[in-house]
Amino acid sequence: MKRVLLDSDVILDYFFDRKPFSDDSAIIFTLCEQKKINAFITPVIISNVYYIIRKITSRKKAKQNISLLLSITNVLMIDKSIILRALNSDFNDFEDALQNYAAENNKTISAIITRNIKDYKNSNIAILTPEAYVKSLVN
Repeated sequence: MKRVLLDSDVILDYFFDRKPFSDDSAIIFTLCEQKKINAFITPVIISNVYYIIRKITSRKKAKQNISLLLSITNVLMIDKSIILRALNSDFNDFEDALQNYAAENNKTISAIITRNIKDYKNSNIAILTPEAYVKSLVN
């Protein structure tokens, strides 16, 4: 089973049906629900997604969406060593560095799925857009 980290933008595309991106995100969510891929998130992603959903909709909707997300994903740990690696890395975006090093530390994640490819240029893990990831499953 493929093991991937889903970045916040992919999740928000799905929850807010942000076209045209939500089409590929919906496929990825369906594959997670069907247990055809093993998706991971981080506590930072949970916090960001909750905050944005609550701000745009409601606390109730944010809690429902986070509950759904937790039902189809696993949560990676972020500890002091990961934070220090992120702080001392060449990543321009600290949040993306945290996601990256949490995924690297897991040692089984094969890809990070994000629309924010450029901020992961220093990653040792494959970085794919949702569209590229979905296409790779067909080929």
